[in-house]
Amino acid sequence: MAGWLKALAYSAGGVAVAGLAALVALQERLVYVPVLPGLARSYPITPARLGLIYEDVWLRAADGVRLHSWFIRHSPSYRGPTILFFQENAGNIAHRLEFVRLMMQRLQCNVFMLSYRGYGESDGYPSQKGITYDAQAALDHLAQRNDIDTTRIVIFGRSLGGAVGAVLAKNNPDKVATLILENTFTSILDMAGIMLPFLRWFIGGSSSKGPKLLNCVVRSPWNTLDIVGEIC
Repeated sequence: MAGWLKALAYSAGGVAVAGLAALVALQERLVYVPVLPGLARSYPITPARLGLIYEDVWLRAADGVRLHSWFIRHSPSYRGPTILFFQENAGNIAHRLEFVRLMMQRLQCNVFMLSYRGYGESDGYPSQKGITYDAQAALDHLAQRNDIDTTRIVIFGRSLGGAVGAVLAKNNPDKVATLILENTFTSILDMAGIMLPFLRWFIGGSSSKGPKLLNCVVRSPWNTLDIVGEIC
């Protein structure tokens, strides 16, 4: 019995060490996917291809990273609500243009599409801290424009974008009229436990069981559920 318990302890320790090494070395590659397999990083189309009125907007994040975005107008002089759109993980903003076109038609809104750092034409490499800077730069830009209704800025985030949007809304309650989340995960910690079942005992969110020894090394936890709780 003692030998069996010892072997079990060694096995558990080995899993923890292997998991720790993988998380430290590869976690950004697991969390962020700027380029879809088989596709180029560059934009396959621009809003003009869909007949949309737009402008290229270049921003600087607080840490100096250069960011690209599109401001797409519903019509030339339209001052209705503006949606700050944060995309899901894989690919770039061009892959979401058809959805945005339909959203603009049905909701009668402008849309501002931000390329996270490391995505599309934006510089840098993605991380939670960095993308939080990126989102803030986009919102600050919109809040300073004089050609939109700045009291009607709506954040819309899909999946990863919802996590980004939730943090931004929490930090800027005076600038955001509404927050909309679609298919957003509760946290990366929870997702890691689901996607990597062998790590479930060592990593997870506030509702998970186990010692969660690896949580401390996760650089992009994106604790959306906790953030939304603070907003509400």
